[in-house]
Amino acid sequence: MKIKFILSGCETFKLIKKVSILGMILFVCLFGLWSCKQIEPEENSVIRLTLWQSINPPENRDLFETLVNKFNQKHPNIQVESIFQPEPQLPKILTAFVGNAFPEILFFYPEYTGQFVELGAIRPLDDWLEETAIKSDIRPNLLKGMEIDGHIWSIPMHTSNIGIFYRPKLFASAGITEVPKTWEELREVAKKLTIDKNGDHRPEQYGMLLPLGKGGWTVFSWLPFLFGAEGEIIKNNYPNLTDVGAIAALDFWQDMIKDGSVMLSAPEQGYEESAFLQGRVAMQITGPWTLIMKSQVDHQVFPVPAGVIPATVTGTASLFVMKTTTAKEEAALKFLEYVLSEEFQTEWTMKTNFLPVTFSSARSQIYQQFIEQTPLLKVFFEQLPVAHSLPAIAGYSRIADLLGRAIEATLLGKSSAEAALNEAQERLELIWGEKSNKNQNMVKL
Repeated sequence: MKIKFILSGCETFKLIKKVSILGMILFVCLFGLWSCKQIEPEENSVIRLTLWQSINPPENRDLFETLVNKFNQKHPNIQVESIFQPEPQLPKILTAFVGNAFPEILFFYPEYTGQFVELGAIRPLDDWLEETAIKSDIRPNLLKGMEIDGHIWSIPMHTSNIGIFYRPKLFASAGITEVPKTWEELREVAKKLTIDKNGDHRPEQYGMLLPLGKGGWTVFSWLPFLFGAEGEIIKNNYPNLTDVGAIAALDFWQDMIKDGSVMLSAPEQGYEESAFLQGRVAMQITGPWTLIMKSQVDHQVFPVPAGVIPATVTGTASLFVMKTTTAKEEAALKFLEYVLSEEFQTEWTMKTNFLPVTFSSARSQIYQQFIEQTPLLKVFFEQLPVAHSLPAIAGYSRIADLLGRAIEATLLGKSSAEAALNEAQERLELIWGEKSNKNQNMVKL
């Protein structure tokens, strides 16, 4: 059954009138709400940014929060929220990228730049660095580790590097009056510091500790020797583990083991300081973050001895700007500018024992006074010009893993340095070939 509603002309007019009145009421309400929003421009003009960081120890994290708050107070229209993300956080970061749930600013390590670039998640910083003239203030050897395909993808927040700590009393007991400056001198000093008191061929004291394992610390500790041999493991954006310098550096470590002057650490525990603090080893490769710096035992530090050239490796942390909106990216760049300021760099590095990444901070009167009063840290500061960055190539984690396996096999005497590096290179070429084919297929699709 169909029901028809038939309205008279008068009823139609009344209905139209009611609708018009309701429309006017709705318009007034909407206008009022819009007007209320216009009355509060301060809240609406604030750009809120999230920053993920994994800063440790807690006192450093607290200092960073204080410095972030200083920025927020000076920039009321930009508010940065610093959120601590415990390590290891790379899987979480990659998941966030894929799920479009990442922060606007990321504190992480530049050697993973290649993966972020492949995901298309980070913004290149070349234009901003050139426009602000900030680039000339950053140490160029640090920026090199943040560059891929001719673009700079992050800025360094802080840096450090590796040296060799030693026990002065043990040096004096062995009649050693000068620290070694070359590989050969290091090898001879290590022999003199190795002491077998009872003749059982198991020394009570070794010259040096070398890290055993295939993890990141072993590779990181070995890289100063690679760079000192003028070696490189990446050429033309392709892994090259059989480089002459790489073989020479790994041969040198193997030679020290053959000398009997080296104690190998427990697997993946090469950063542990107990053997050094107990006097069972006289030298250890590490950086100014070590607990040795705060210990009561006698200790000093010297630069990594030169192979062909003096060299060390940087331990640098970067800030990345995620691809979001133009307004948020520009706000994030304001924060990066603050991090590179003399104010931030000087306060942060003086209170954390990291090293400044800018010349302006390093040359400031307050920092120069500080570094002169901190002789151990000064050794690392003076190594800054010869510090090399880790490769920023995509797939670095796989390269480091296979390189670590080659180092471990060599230290355990399972293979020669050259054979171990050749095997690692062959495996990498298989992986790179599969990766290249995959990328070509994606292009065809």
